[in-house]
Amino acid sequence: MTYVVTDNCIACKYTDCVEVCPVDCFYEGENTLVIHPDECIDCGVCEPECPADAIRPDTEPGMEDWVEFNRTYASQWPVITIKKDPLPDHKKFDGETGKREKYFSPNPGTGD
Repeated sequence: MTYVVTDNCIACKYTDCVEVCPVDCFYEGENTLVIHPDECIDCGVCEPECPADAIRPDTEPGMEDWVEFNRTYASQWPVITIKKDPLPDHKKFDGETGKREKYFSPNPGTGD
């Protein structure tokens, strides 16, 4: 099992989760985060830290696509271990569905 970041992180990008990760497996994109599924140790401490409920275990139905999404971008983006402010309009987008199709940017973030 691993944990993955899902749709609700996009356009919000809360970073509360990165500070608690004991193995630094979060990677930062321009408007979302991802977890490297091969680095995650399945401890689960990040899941309750996410204000947007965007971190899910890969054992939930339909997570296969999110595992590959996380793996793909974790190999392209810089690691992030320090909490930053969420995106300016995070409250507007929190809870909206279909954000990957509408707002996702493949551009990297700045990382630490």
